[in-house]
Amino acid sequence: MNDSIIRLPYEDKELILIPTAHVSRESVELVRQVIEEEKPDSVCIELDNQRYQAMKNPDAWEQTDIVKVIKSKRVGFLVAYLAISSYQKRIAKKLGVAVGGEMMQGIKSADEIGARLVFADRSIQTTFLRIWRSMSMWEKVKLIVSLLFDKDDDGEDLTEDTIQELLQQDVMETVLTSLNKEFPKVGQILISERDQYLANKIKNAPGPKVVAVLGGAHAPGVLDELFREQDLQAISQVPPANKNARMLRWLLPVAIIGLIVYGFVQNTQTGFHQLSLWVLWNGTLAALGTLLSLGHPLSIATAFLAAPITSLNPFLACGWFAGLVEASVKRPTVRDVQNVPEDIFSLKGFFRNRFLKIILVVLMANVGSSIGTLVAGTDMIRNLLG
Repeated sequence: MNDSIIRLPYEDKELILIPTAHVSRESVELVRQVIEEEKPDSVCIELDNQRYQAMKNPDAWEQTDIVKVIKSKRVGFLVAYLAISSYQKRIAKKLGVAVGGEMMQGIKSADEIGARLVFADRSIQTTFLRIWRSMSMWEKVKLIVSLLFDKDDDGEDLTEDTIQELLQQDVMETVLTSLNKEFPKVGQILISERDQYLANKIKNAPGPKVVAVLGGAHAPGVLDELFREQDLQAISQVPPANKNARMLRWLLPVAIIGLIVYGFVQNTQTGFHQLSLWVLWNGTLAALGTLLSLGHPLSIATAFLAAPITSLNPFLACGWFAGLVEASVKRPTVRDVQNVPEDIFSLKGFFRNRFLKIILVVLMANVGSSIGTLVAGTDMIRNLLG
């Protein structure tokens, strides 16, 4: 593994790159050895402060308030984050190592020799949001399903003999870049943009000698980017929601209200029939989605009542209300949260785990309501024409 170390001059600096596998014992020892021997002025770590705090306090996320997550409209983000972090933990558990051990060793060794510590990676939240905002709704659904239920890379056959392969692609990137053919934007944002960010931070780290600890997947890209100019501002911004999507969120409610009003203009009976079609289709399919999630009867009723109203407001979603009710009547236990890394990879686990079931209720109620909106709108147009 010592052969993987990369040394190169950059202006008046000496840069030493250590490509690592994020779940390798050998990587941890290599990082310790290189930093102790080289005694660099700065040590760059492929972490942002948010991920560092998560590694420093690995049990902190168990205090996650699911109600706050729902209210902040970040359920989809939470599912993607849990899927990736849980995947890493499963592989690390099989190898008997800690996730990100080589990064923590880099931090420890930097402190021991008095080197300047540089968190060189872009915010994980910015990365995820840039991926999320770049995808269509259908792509988002396919991505989450692929992350949760792809059995090809579950790490069951992983042994220490495959560590050299991990050096070419660390675990986090493996999960998403394996989907590159289906989601080409993911690789661009997850790997290429972060290569630019890492390279800029590494070459601008203080002092004449800099050691950088980074995942093996980033080494080639960082090498290419070191002698180029990077626009960090451009790749550090979260793009606004798609204009067409925002316009559609307003056009659909306006169209539905127009169909109902036009029905009343025709005659009272037609108007009430239009209104009943809207309420029944939207409420019933939202309730059905909640039922399929094995939600509590109160959650199912909430989805039925909320869907026809929330679907007419772009800032609301019936799944949030159904999820909040589910969280109130079936509060997750500490054990539920602790079992998320195992339960998240199976439907049985989703239904068994109260924390995950709340997330499932939110997602399925929203899916049901979305389908209900399309079906109801189509039926209302057919009713007027017929």
